Amino acid sequence: MEIPALQGLAAERQLMTMERPLQAKEQQSSLRIGVPGERSNEERRVSLAPSGVETLVASGHEVYVESGAGDNSHFSDAEYSDAGGQVVASAEDVYSKSELIVKVGPPAGDELNLLQDNQVLISALHLGATTAEFLQSLMDLRITGIGFEFIRDSDGSLPIVRMMHEIMGSLSVQIAARYLESDEGGKGVMLGGISGVPPSTVVILGAGVVGEWAARTALGFGAHVIVLDRDLGALRSLEHYLDRNVTTAMATLQYIRQAVLSADVVIGAMMSDGDRSPMLVTEDMVMGMQPGSVIVDAVIDQGGCVETSQPTTHSKPVFWKHDVLHYCVPNMPSNAARTATYALTNVLVPYLLQIGRTGSINDALWQNVGLRNGTYAYRRYLTKKSLASSFGLPHRDIELLIASAI
Repeated sequence: MEIPALQGLAAERQLMTMERPLQAKEQQSSLRIGVPGERSNEERRVSLAPSGVETLVASGHEVYVESGAGDNSHFSDAEYSDAGGQVVASAEDVYSKSELIVKVGPPAGDELNLLQDNQVLISALHLGATTAEFLQSLMDLRITGIGFEFIRDSDGSLPIVRMMHEIMGSLSVQIAARYLESDEGGKGVMLGGISGVPPSTVVILGAGVVGEWAARTALGFGAHVIVLDRDLGALRSLEHYLDRNVTTAMATLQYIRQAVLSADVVIGAMMSDGDRSPMLVTEDMVMGMQPGSVIVDAVIDQGGCVETSQPTTHSKPVFWKHDVLHYCVPNMPSNAARTATYALTNVLVPYLLQIGRTGSINDALWQNVGLRNGTYAYRRYLTKKSLASSFGLPHRDIELLIASAI
């Protein structure tokens, strides 16, 4: 005999809906991303490798790649096409089809005329070559400009700058090793020496990221490495990371002079945020170096650390002064174009995916502190006070602009 009360309860349970918490989905937006080729003869990198294009396309985005954009990094059009990118014939096609442009260097010359209203531009800004006319063009077109140099995450790190500095540090030692060889006019010595022959001495000025990676690479060659810096804490950290395999000293005039006179290689790697690199090695110190020694001033784009340094180019990278060979190319990562492109891709793709997930650049800037810090132009305003002051242009706080949805 059924009990009516229990029977009703069973029926009621069958009719009741079972509540389940539903996870709110982020608003996904399909981006049209453009990858134009670089116009500078000295720039061999491209902003995205085919692997990055494949990730973006798999996430529902369209990527337009200018034909030949990856040639100097040894990425073919076929690789981009196989990754799902749409290879187009010209830069004009890339700019006209895209809402977001990602480049290595900023648009220059005729490229400025290709920019479209309200586009997003992610690239290096190249502060030393920036003009008021370029910035005004971006503001007139209501461009959102995000600069590699400014992208700073919540932990204070500059991810793209750090990647390039790691490459600069490693490359500086590779380059020095090559120019020490007799064929290049150097002393005819190896960095690491051999059994019974002592290694070369590499003096590194600066214990920052460039200096650290220069030291790591020089140690890998087997060189005797001396690092000088004005920051005792930075020297302590470097000794800790490298297990005290380097010799460190404060960058006093006495220690610098002693180290440079004994050096086979001097690498300039010391930087000052927002200022010129400190001039640590004087001309008379260079005159005292052994003939055939090598100076690689890796921070020449910030003025350099050596008094005799002058900017050179990839086509003419070196010059001789006081029988010492100087290598002073400002854009060193371009000489390792493929590695540098992969490094850029690893950092840039997560930011591009974030923009797509949020649904708009406005929301992405609000949610992502790295992108927000990287923004120097937003709609009709500059959002970096120092940049605006340098060129006498109007400035607005980025957070206020985003909040007001201007």
